[in-house]
Amino acid sequence: MITLSRRRLMAGGLAIGAISGVDAQATAANGPDRRLIASTRSLDVNGRAATVFRLVDEAGNAGLTLAPGDQFQVTLDNQTPDHTIIHWHGQLPPWTQDGFPWPQTPPLAPAATRAYDFTPIPGTYWMHSHQGLQEQRLMTAPLIVHDAAERREDRQEIVLMLHDFSFTAPDELLAGLTGQTQSQIHAMARLSENVAVSSSKMPADHQMGTMHGMQNMGSMGSMGSMGSMGGMTMDLNDIAYDAFLANDRTLHDPEIIRVGRSARVRLRIINGASSSQFWIDLGALTGRVVAVDGHKVQPVPGHRFPLAIAQRLDILVDLPVGGAFPILARLEGSRRRTGIILATSGARITRFDTTGLNKMQPIDNSLETRLIARAPLARRKPDLLHRITLGGSMKPYAWSLNGDYWPHIKPLMLQKGQRVEIELVNHSMMAHPIHLHGHAFQVIAVNGKPIRGAVRDTVLVTPMMGSVRIAFDANNPGRWALHCHNLYHMMTGMMTEFRYGNIRV
Repeated sequence: MITLSRRRLMAGGLAIGAISGVDAQATAANGPDRRLIASTRSLDVNGRAATVFRLVDEAGNAGLTLAPGDQFQVTLDNQTPDHTIIHWHGQLPPWTQDGFPWPQTPPLAPAATRAYDFTPIPGTYWMHSHQGLQEQRLMTAPLIVHDAAERREDRQEIVLMLHDFSFTAPDELLAGLTGQTQSQIHAMARLSENVAVSSSKMPADHQMGTMHGMQNMGSMGSMGSMGSMGGMTMDLNDIAYDAFLANDRTLHDPEIIRVGRSARVRLRIINGASSSQFWIDLGALTGRVVAVDGHKVQPVPGHRFPLAIAQRLDILVDLPVGGAFPILARLEGSRRRTGIILATSGARITRFDTTGLNKMQPIDNSLETRLIARAPLARRKPDLLHRITLGGSMKPYAWSLNGDYWPHIKPLMLQKGQRVEIELVNHSMMAHPIHLHGHAFQVIAVNGKPIRGAVRDTVLVTPMMGSVRIAFDANNPGRWALHCHNLYHMMTGMMTEFRYGNIRV
């Protein structure tokens, strides 16, 4: 470990003000007609510059923070040279404002704007591009919606957003995984933006494209590392990333967040990575998980928690009198890590190496089975039961739902008012974080064991016949995507549509 200089500490403390300070953003949040700007920026990663995207408000703060009672009245301004579309992950807007590239809601052209107006639900959410592979280039940001009860807690709020980062272009990463050419990757990206068509198995040309060149897996950074589960092996970490970021910085130059002595803190942790899952390690601190994916749960104490891609954790931490406290995100199946440091005034600050001593196990559903929703669904019998099998492999690199590959799928048709139960069963050797747009669901069983679990929008389905059952009320008519939130799994087919019967296409 290396002691940080006073000058670097001060620079770090200033840099985080826009992200972790509640008061400045809350003041800006009051009132309607917010502006969100999509643009590009230069990011320094371990001394090397990279051009990435950004999403900022009028004041230049990352993402949006809304005060209690604020309407989501936002104008998105695309100042990039590319088309884009932003999804408000976990929010429940009308389907035409969800930020998914259906034909009825096409991407936003360069220099164009689009207005959004809906009532948000409170909690820790985030936003990201649903256009091609832009998410990997950091077209992401926090979306925090406060409620009055949280304000009365009088806690210092700290937002921690995680990313995986590569200097290699995302289309090259995907080409390395699939063995396809750049032009084939661009065609695949266009497929991800199209309306679902009639169900069929993966087309022969797509299948041959994914198989071509698979003997050279790894030439573009594929890891394909293996983990162990019950004496069997599983696939982990599709891509060997150059860095892992915590609020845009690595542990080589971590963000130092000043906290008061005996501070009471709310950590809002967002896994905005495209293909990486972490264990959140509080070190010497003990925290209480009080919300997942923005929805409140009965408090669960601990100092280490799994966090799948796209999931969020709200953790309450009461700090000791003084000191410096690392909050680490440790990559599953690896010794690699990133994080931030909380420090009281006068504390000696040390910097942690980006590689730890111990290799982390694959993340699992150990936390999921302990969670109990504070506001569960009302008990009722399901009107619709549906089973979805998750399939695919690293070779050839292609991933499916019920054997179908987007956009060649058959939509699941819903009727408003139905109670829907979905059984997700993973036939592959890799875990999949499954996200449903436009609805909050309750986890009601894990690996066949019934639970009264959390309400959330993204759930991990563990490999080798792991299963999760979710339930939701069909109360938001529209067209809604359900997909794996590993970006590269989604891009190679792991997506389908839930469609209400009264929606014309």
